[in-house]
Amino acid sequence: MKTEKVTARRLTAEDIAELGLQDGIFVSAGMEGLPLDCYAPAFLTQPGKNFEGGAFIARTVFGEEVHVLPGNAEEHGIWVADAEGEEIEVLQAAGVLLNLALFVPEGNMESLDSLYSAARDAFGAGVVQRWSEEVVAVPDVKIDLYEEPARARKNTNAQNRDRRALDIYPTRVRFLEPSEGWKFVVEPHKEIVDETPTI
Repeated sequence: MKTEKVTARRLTAEDIAELGLQDGIFVSAGMEGLPLDCYAPAFLTQPGKNFEGGAFIARTVFGEEVHVLPGNAEEHGIWVADAEGEEIEVLQAAGVLLNLALFVPEGNMESLDSLYSAARDAFGAGVVQRWSEEVVAVPDVKIDLYEEPARARKNTNAQNRDRRALDIYPTRVRFLEPSEGWKFVVEPHKEIVDETPTI
């Protein structure tokens, strides 16, 4: 386990109420029932002013959600970097977990195994691992994917649509997320025909 020493100070509930979503903080690094006597970089799940009583909720850069009562002296609390504070141990990242959804044309198990072997050769057998595997047949059809406001007024035209992606296979939609306040609209793909007169 690698940690680094960071100079930081513990925040009170009033201090935390002033924080936004972009402010970097440090919270307990314990994860999935594994207690660790150090801290992890994190961010609040919503602006501090939105928490009314009870615990503040932060999400660490490792994906763990932590509930913190800043007034409880027995808890690690929430800390922020401060040159005049005290030294704390902060857990470092060992790497990045990359979740891949791979589309293999005319894919079969032999080609998937070859792809897996090539990735292990490139990055190392101990690095590339199969966490879960789902083989899904992809229909030979393409779609157009749009975004539009989730609560659009009735009788309005489609001018407020935003073309998010073109020519994608339907299976890929499962791995995309619409922007906040927007929803996806899926339509059969239409080739763009340029009808500009030519001389």
